[in-house]
Amino acid sequence: MATQTGKIARNQEKAIVALLSCPSVPSAAREAKVSQRTLYRWLDLGPFQRAYREARQKVVSHAVAAIQGAMSEATGTLRAVMKDSDAPASSRVAAARAVLDLGLRAVEIEDIEERVRAIENQIE
Repeated sequence: MATQTGKIARNQEKAIVALLSCPSVPSAAREAKVSQRTLYRWLDLGPFQRAYREARQKVVSHAVAAIQGAMSEATGTLRAVMKDSDAPASSRVAAARAVLDLGLRAVEIEDIEERVRAIENQIE
C-alpha cells in the first residue's frame, strides 16, 4: 500500500517490475504474487501510477539509448550496401531510401523540438 509519504511498498515495487516484464496484468499479478484485483486497484492509486510511469520511462530511455548506440553502425551498414556495386540495385535503392528517410525525420524532429522550446519560452 502507498505510504503517507507517497512512496510505494516493497510488494508494489515487485508488481511494477512484473508489469514491465510480463505480457499481461494477470501474468504480472501471478509473478508478483498478488491477486489481479489488488493489482488493478493499485493501478488506480496515484503514487503507484507515478512510480509505474517513471519505471516505464526509464525502460524506454534505456532502450532508446541502446538504439542510439547502434545507429552509427546501422548507418555504416546502409552506406556499405548503398555503395556496394555487387549488391542488387533494389538493395542499394532501399539503403539509400532508408538513409534519406531517416535524415528527413531527424530534421523534422529537430524542427519540432525547436518549436516546442519556443512555445515553452513564451509560456514562461
